[in-house]
Order: sequence, then C-alpha cells, then structure tokens
Amino acid sequence: MKLFIAITLSDAMKDALTAAQDEMYANGVRGNFTPRENMHLTLAFIGDYPDKEPVMDALATVSFSAFPLSLSGMGCFRDLWWAGMDESAPLHAVVRRIRHALDENNIPFDRKRFSPHITLIRKATGTMPGIQIEKVSMPVERILLMRSDRGKRGMIYTEVGVIVKK
Repeated sequence: MKLFIAITLSDAMKDALTAAQDEMYANGVRGNFTPRENMHLTLAFIGDYPDKEPVMDALATVSFSAFPLSLSGMGCFRDLWWAGMDESAPLHAVVRRIRHALDENNIPFDRKRFSPHITLIRKATGTMPGIQIEKVSMPVERILLMRSDRGKRGMIYTEVGVIVKK
C-alpha cells in the first residue's frame, strides 16, 4: 500500500484547474492529464508502508489552524506540468510539523524539498501555452492520509485517515 499526506481541493479550485487543462488541450498539449477526482496537493509522500495506524498516530500529534491556499501560476518539471500555489508560511509550517512527526515515529518519507504544486499533466508534449490560471483560494481545514492504488485507467486515491484544524 502506497501512502501520502495531502490536501484535497475545493470544487472551485478543481474548476480552475480543469479549465486550464482544457485550454492546454485546445492548444495542442497532449499527455496524461490528471483526472479531476485525483487533483490534490501532496504534503509528504510515504510510499510503500504496511500499516496506516502508525502514520495516523504520528499525524495525531500535528496541530494546525485553518489557513488559506491560493493558486498561482504554472510551471513544469521536465514533462510534468503543474499549477503552483501562492507562498504560504502556514502551509510550509504544517508541512514541517508533519515531516517532523513522521521522522520522530521512524516512518520513512520522501525528503525532497517541499515545492507546493498540483500535477496537471504527466508526460506532457507540446509547448506550454501562456495560460493564466484563475486566481482561486480555499481554506485548508483538513489534511488527509491517502492510499494510492494502480487501477485499469490510472491511479485510484482513497482517503484512509484525516486530521482537522484545532
């Protein structure tokens, strides 16, 4: 079972992201577009881990207050195209607390520098058009532990635990 910690997105945010995907497609961009139901912001990727309970125990020690999250611009990591987020001190602080809790509980996770983004397309081909993504914000009040499973048509993400604002 592959696990990751994420924020699910509001419908308004998903609307803005799918509109950007539609515009990219109309401009000749091709690749593996992230389905609307899979759009999320990963805070920590754990990967293969046999039991969600130790992860939930670690997450139970993480407290946070609600904070806003806002879309801001687009970019790419080679052939992975993404939507970015406005700089957010509360977001970075909660990520540090989550990663510290995982570390304290000897739960392995990907230690790459946190770069907040929402994946829009994998294996993208074409030229990134000059799309202006709609400036949409949402409050973050829940952080989820998610499981990913490979399905016949791509990844299937399932919520397996939640922490809520204090």
